[in-house]
Amino acid sequence: MKNIVILTVTSALVLFFSGCSQEISTPNVGAKTVKKAQVRDDVRIFTTQNSEKITKESIEAAFKANGFMISGNNDMNQAFKGRFGKKIPTAGTDYSMYRLMFVYNAKLSAKLIKDYPAFGLLSPLSTSVFSKDGKTINISSLSIEGMSRISGVPVSNPNLIALSNNMTKALKEALPSGSFKDLNYKIVRPDGEIVTKFKFVMNNESNNIEESKETYQEMMEGEIESNGFIVAGFTPINEDLESNGIKDFDFYDTYSICKLEVIYPVHKKYPEVGALAPCTMYMYKKKDEKVTHMAYPSVYNWVMTTNIEDESSLEPLIDAQNLLESTIDSTIE
Repeated sequence: MKNIVILTVTSALVLFFSGCSQEISTPNVGAKTVKKAQVRDDVRIFTTQNSEKITKESIEAAFKANGFMISGNNDMNQAFKGRFGKKIPTAGTDYSMYRLMFVYNAKLSAKLIKDYPAFGLLSPLSTSVFSKDGKTINISSLSIEGMSRISGVPVSNPNLIALSNNMTKALKEALPSGSFKDLNYKIVRPDGEIVTKFKFVMNNESNNIEESKETYQEMMEGEIESNGFIVAGFTPINEDLESNGIKDFDFYDTYSICKLEVIYPVHKKYPEVGALAPCTMYMYKKKDEKVTHMAYPSVYNWVMTTNIEDESSLEPLIDAQNLLESTIDSTIE
């Protein structure tokens, strides 16, 4: 396979930081962010007083009622206890509840991907559902500005507005009498790129692109998992594109990828990063192109949107970013 790796900032970020003359540097472990910008909440937290009526099932029902499929809803306390409990007896007890739930609106995502293929970076969307002491319950998600920044879709796009409105309605129905917290994070320009992209020509000796894709994916998944990442979900996006009359792609799939060694230390101080975890990686090929495109939102989104500064959180983030990037790069050389 011919490998062309592209690491680039999305057009939205370029516009957002236009006028900043300092170059973005190659990331190093523990590197600090630079050049602060305005206060803006790209991640938002909706919160309410807990009650016995609010359950995993009731939250899922609220999202389903507003056009979303539940692609995954994982009890991370159990996952943390299982992975780290022998060495860290308190693993999985920092919150009385901590779940990563990813949701997917097939119809609106298809419309967005048709015009903006990079919207696969948010198909599905991630959320974290958490409670520190059981007295209040919170759901973190991306604001419309956060979705726009990562995907490059303008905030004025009617389909993005509809998706954001549906998310807000789902949150309000899931957590009655709730409200958004005032976070006041300062959006910062990261040292690394906010989206990691790969572009390559896939080996298709059999002249069967679907078969070639599946062969590559099986190999890639094995490499990712052997390096400690978890494939938490897989969405065959092209099925939804075609059912909505969009036949521009030979294939379009997305993966939900996470690494417990990353989310575990970070969630203790920044539980809202579940709005960015697991990360969604797209893989697609258009019918009129020879190249296959892959990309995922880098961990610098976590740093950028929640002002992560402590080394205990930063180091595993940067390590995971470098490892996933090199792992995927090795599969397309």
